[in-house]
Amino acid sequence: ESQSQEMSTNLKYLSLGILVFQTTSLVLTMRYSRTLKEEGPRYLSSTAVVVAELLKIMACILLVYKDSKCNFRALNRVLHDEILNKPMETLKLAIPSGIYTLQNNLLYVALSNLDAATYQVTYQLKILTTALFSVSMLSKKLGIYQWLSLVILMTGVAFVQWPSDSQATTTKELSAGSQFVGLMAVLIACFSSGFAGVYFEKILKETKQSVWIRNIQLGFFGSIFGLMGVYIYDGGLISKNGFFQGYNKLTWIVVVLQALGGLVIAAVIKYADNILKGFATSLSIILSTLISYFWLQDFVPTSVFFFGAILVIAATFLYGYDPKPAGNPIKA
Repeated sequence: ESQSQEMSTNLKYLSLGILVFQTTSLVLTMRYSRTLKEEGPRYLSSTAVVVAELLKIMACILLVYKDSKCNFRALNRVLHDEILNKPMETLKLAIPSGIYTLQNNLLYVALSNLDAATYQVTYQLKILTTALFSVSMLSKKLGIYQWLSLVILMTGVAFVQWPSDSQATTTKELSAGSQFVGLMAVLIACFSSGFAGVYFEKILKETKQSVWIRNIQLGFFGSIFGLMGVYIYDGGLISKNGFFQGYNKLTWIVVVLQALGGLVIAAVIKYADNILKGFATSLSIILSTLISYFWLQDFVPTSVFFFGAILVIAATFLYGYDPKPAGNPIKA
């Protein structure tokens, strides 16, 4: 019993560690890919999303194949039984997948109607909505210290993401109307993000299906919704220059990292939870910013950034802090 507990604790921290690594490297590669001067058309991010989903599906099929002792017939049977023969189970995953797609579009609306600072700060509310959904849908119990740490985490990330003066000079003049639209979009995105994450966690933790099967189902819907996005947004450009226009080595690295991210997040949600995922992503924001300061030199951290970073780190420790009643033997 204690051994399996220890094992799951190790998996929990291992998956969180890999998530921090993955998010950090993704942010850095994306930043780096933007600084490169390229000839010809830029790659279309809408196509990158679809390619990442397809890679994720392929990776998961390989993992299921490995799980079925590398037996092709067994793999075929598992996929058939779990995905095709349980259409309702599979359709359940259309919900988080559709919400993720909706959310990406909402964030696009939000960014067009808000200045970067307001956008980043309000979007951090997703940390709280995730906790609210975890408590209501998964009947998770959070102590006063944990709620406090989540508020501190939100504040910290808001400070870290606060745009520096160099970025602030290009603020666009926005009418009150469009700012209202932007705010509504961010708020809906925060709630949908919290709900989708916790809903996925509920599905992962309630069923016996492997994470990989779940990811195949999620990726299937993700690709469909993604292709719809490609067609709507970039249909014209693609008919002109093709689906893979502007792809280079770096683009492929970004795509692979994004696909890896999907896998890691599923593992994190299964072995840890969505709230811890929030801490991991916040830490990676700080890490990637610091590395990009030393390596890409495209960013000078301000005192606001350091203040935010300290808050995020403090919140992380506070969340794990469990005040032990004195006099009782401490159970590790």
